Amino acid sequence: MAEIALKLVDVHKSFGNSKIINGVNLDILKNERHAIIGPNGAGKSTLFNLISGFYEVTAGRIELDDKTITNKQPHQINRVGLCRSFQVTNIFPKMTVFENIRCALLWPMGYRYSFWHLCGRLKRLNEKTEEILEKIHMSDRRHIPAGLLAYAEQRALEIGITIAGDADVILLDEPTAGMSHSETDRAVELIRNVTSDKTLIVVEHDMGVVFDLADRISVLVYGDIIATDVPDSIRNNAQVQEAYLGKEVA
Repeated sequence: MAEIALKLVDVHKSFGNSKIINGVNLDILKNERHAIIGPNGAGKSTLFNLISGFYEVTAGRIELDDKTITNKQPHQINRVGLCRSFQVTNIFPKMTVFENIRCALLWPMGYRYSFWHLCGRLKRLNEKTEEILEKIHMSDRRHIPAGLLAYAEQRALEIGITIAGDADVILLDEPTAGMSHSETDRAVELIRNVTSDKTLIVVEHDMGVVFDLADRISVLVYGDIIATDVPDSIRNNAQVQEAYLGKEVA
C-alpha cells in the first residue's frame, strides 16, 4: 500500500459567512505528481494557502508525513518538509541568480542565524548552489540580477528556490502561467526533472500541462473535491466535463 505524504481530513475554510472550502478529504501519495484543477473561484489557491500555513483552517486537520501541521506558521511547515511557490513570482530582484539560490540554502544547510560566516567562504554552500543552478539550467545566468531575467527564467529561478529547501513535498501554484508554448514545454520538463524523487502538488490551468505531468488529478469545484483519479479517468468523467473541462478534452 502506498504511503501518504500529505493528508487532508474534513478541511473547511470560511471567511466570515462565506464558505470557501467545504470539508475536503484528500490523500496525496509519496512521490506522486498530483494536480489540483478547477474553475476560477473554486478555492484552489485557498487550499494551497491552508496547506502551507498562510491561512488558518476553520475546521479539520492537515497532516504532513503523519505530523499534524494544522494552523502551523509557514516557516514551521517549511522546516518539517514542505516548500511552495506562488502565482506571482517571488524572488529577490536586486540579488543575482546565484545569490537567490544561495540565500534559500542557508537555513536547510544549517547556517541559519550565523552572522559571523561569510557566504563566499562557505565551500559546501556554494557547491550546492552550483548544483541547483545546473539543475534549473541557469549556470550561465548566475551573475545577472534576478529582476533582469525574462519572465520564464524568473519562474525557473523560483522553482530552484523552492527545491533548495530540500523539502519532500513541493507545491507549485500555476508554474506555467503566462508562458508561451515553447516556454511551457521547457518548464514542464524542468518540473519533471527536479521533482523526480519528491512529492509534487501543482495547481495549473493549462490542461495540456496537467495531463502531461500528473499521475493523479483532483477536481475542486466551489470548495468541494468532486473527483480524484488518474488522468484518463478524469478526462472521461462526465461530471468533471460538465463542471469544468467541457469540450476542451472531450
